[in-house]
Amino acid sequence: MSAHTGLRPLLRLALRRDRLVAPAWVLSLGLLVVSGAATVAGLYDTPESRAGLAAGMATNASLRALYGPMFDPTSVGGLTAWRFSCFTATLAGLMAVLLVVRHTRDEEESGRLELLSAGAVGRRAPLAAGLASAAVAAAALGALVSVGLVVQGQPGAGALAMGASFTLTALVFAAVAAVAAQLTETGRAARSLAGGVLAVAFLLRAVGDAAVDGGPSWPVWLSPLGWAEQVRPFAGERWAVLLLPAALTIALVSLAYALVERRDLESGLLPSRPGRPRAADWLAGPSALAWRLQRGTLMGWGVGLAVAGLAFGAVSYGASDLVRDNEALADAFRRMGGAQRMDDAVLGSTLSLVAMLTAVYAVQAVLRMRSEETGDRAEPVLAGPVGRLRWAAGHLACAAGGSLVLLLAAGASMGLGYGAAAGDIGRHTWRLLTAALVLAPGVWFVASVAALLFGARPRLTSASWGLVGAFLLLGLYGPMLDLPQPVLDLSPFTHLPKVPAEEAAAAPLLALAVGAAVLTAAGLAAFRRRDVG
Repeated sequence: MSAHTGLRPLLRLALRRDRLVAPAWVLSLGLLVVSGAATVAGLYDTPESRAGLAAGMATNASLRALYGPMFDPTSVGGLTAWRFSCFTATLAGLMAVLLVVRHTRDEEESGRLELLSAGAVGRRAPLAAGLASAAVAAAALGALVSVGLVVQGQPGAGALAMGASFTLTALVFAAVAAVAAQLTETGRAARSLAGGVLAVAFLLRAVGDAAVDGGPSWPVWLSPLGWAEQVRPFAGERWAVLLLPAALTIALVSLAYALVERRDLESGLLPSRPGRPRAADWLAGPSALAWRLQRGTLMGWGVGLAVAGLAFGAVSYGASDLVRDNEALADAFRRMGGAQRMDDAVLGSTLSLVAMLTAVYAVQAVLRMRSEETGDRAEPVLAGPVGRLRWAAGHLACAAGGSLVLLLAAGASMGLGYGAAAGDIGRHTWRLLTAALVLAPGVWFVASVAALLFGARPRLTSASWGLVGAFLLLGLYGPMLDLPQPVLDLSPFTHLPKVPAEEAAAAPLLALAVGAAVLTAAGLAAFRRRDVG
């Protein structure tokens, strides 16, 4: 039997399982770039506005770290590549990581792969199917971006280079996820390891791009995300740079194939750390157990958002000067962050982004209940003198309380970053700390939807991630794309006060908090009645 025996039926199964998730990723990212080209043309419609943007970017290291360098500010294609390449390539990598882990390590952890392996399935076939599924999504994204930009009237060479950079970046991180799936024993650990590599790649690119002219930009060349921008679509394309992600993908896939032959099914190559023979006294309860399971995730998110808040605070101070002379861009920031002072509008839009990222953590914390259930770890706990509501309350408390902690960390660090640039750390730290806490009801509302799905329709809990992604895209690009207000109103974050530019009105906060409580209660009531498992 060949090592790839059974690849075709496994690939068909993977594509069938991805028939909703993968198209959602591809269409969201692809249409974002394509529609963004038209928006960029409207925002920077004069040579003066483009020259002013380029001059501001040349002196603002924070914005270069966030968006990357601007290689050609004179063309719409060059501005589109600057505005969307970095984040789209990062999200394409995240898409690939999630797809590969879903079809490899998650299948082993659930026991389904063991059942399939009892038939005529080669040792490498499941891994190859997962990689092929991610490759199909990556190719579709690249094709959609390339064709869409050409239809918009952009040069074909630049459009092809931009689409190819997204495809190859996604393939690199698909291969990273394939290696991570061989090293770890759980899907959660594999996603964390591959996501950590993606975060390091983003950091290396940001450090290199933030360097002043003539400074050390070599870290860019250590990052696959840096390679994507160095292809330079619409600015004298560097086709040879595409060989770097292609070569790294081949090397990592070869490594993953070698590792899959060296390990047992449902095991990882990295040794598991044995636990204590006796639990600590403070673990005597379901709430303490929930905290023990979730604390590592909360700490990782806390450090990440604190660092991001510090950077975003400094970026917000510099970005206000760039948008002040561009009324269209300034209007977009006002729609996101408030209609008062431009500095506060930029800060408000940044805080909205932080709230959306915090919602990702909140959903992850809520869905930990589902992973405990499918992993057959919840049933032994619930078989004892622990009620379902008491068990679920511990995880929900981690989601709600952890969200507050993350907002506090991000708000305080953002105040430090902005205050250091503005010369008044104390006042701005307190102001942004309280402004961040105002956004908590929006985060809780998103988490409550995940709780409702967990209780009523546990098989549909993955839809929570699609909902978070939709809210994130609406918040990031909805105002920039000048979407109709009814579309923006679909996101709960649209209804939050635009702090710190506006006063915090109590009515929308109370409505979102009550809505979150009602949805959570409905989810718990449904959880009490359904079967576990």
